[in-house]
Amino acid sequence: MTSTSRYHLPRGSAAHGPYDLLVTPETAGWGHSGLRILTLGPGEAHTLSTGESEFLVLPLTGSCTVTTDGGTFALEGRTGVFASATDFAYLPRASEATLSSASGGTYALPSARTGQGGLPARYGRKEDVPVELRGAGACSRQVNNYCLPGTFDAEQLLVCEVLTPGGNWSSYPPHKHDEARPGEESELEEIYYFEVSGGENGFGYQRVYGTPERPIDVLAEIRSGDTVLIPHGWHGPSVAAPGYDLYYLNVMAGPGQDRAWLICDDPAHGWVRATWDAQDVDDRLPFGEKR
Repeated sequence: MTSTSRYHLPRGSAAHGPYDLLVTPETAGWGHSGLRILTLGPGEAHTLSTGESEFLVLPLTGSCTVTTDGGTFALEGRTGVFASATDFAYLPRASEATLSSASGGTYALPSARTGQGGLPARYGRKEDVPVELRGAGACSRQVNNYCLPGTFDAEQLLVCEVLTPGGNWSSYPPHKHDEARPGEESELEEIYYFEVSGGENGFGYQRVYGTPERPIDVLAEIRSGDTVLIPHGWHGPSVAAPGYDLYYLNVMAGPGQDRAWLICDDPAHGWVRATWDAQDVDDRLPFGEKR
């Protein structure tokens, strides 16, 4: 039986209170990863209590000011997810922050439950976000590595964005990270939040599949504002339909205290990586000003 209806959250189906999307460990049925999408109108503000989780404030569109006990951070933001990477703010557990925006915008609030909370609130500069081009040919994509080991310190939270030109495949070969195998694979729950160019017409596809021991079966047609939850299993490809560029925000966290991001390719498809050596990176990348 397909798991699509359980793990694919169409736009608006998981809205709650002020949030366009509210995914918590409780609503997802797991222990660590969360995501909220918040839209503010011009002049509006919202107060966030982090509780047992650490958060990022990551503008999708628009700018905002984040006021915390640890300081005030003016986030320049961006005009849209395909325009550029963005600056962001980090909020530790057991803290409170007020987000306000003079012109309005939409903001992703990825989170991870953590029992520590030893890091301070701080600002992440756009200029310090590593922008990586992965794959080649029809598997070319861009990755904005905001909050990963080696790019930005956090307790448990891992956050990046993937941008895929229309007609290309990303999150491919399919891979997984649902077992703790030191040096080989880490155990991480993952959330994919999607935006697609082309307005209401834009679409793509997301695949998730499991093993006989841990079955999961998701094949979702995704549109802007949709979310896919990945508790375990092989995930990929993420397919951008021709003519429609695909964006997704990845949020990951798990029980491991070493905050590692280690993946294992599906052995049936891992050979595809070797074909990239003979191909060029898609010349539509990177997105933004250079495109």
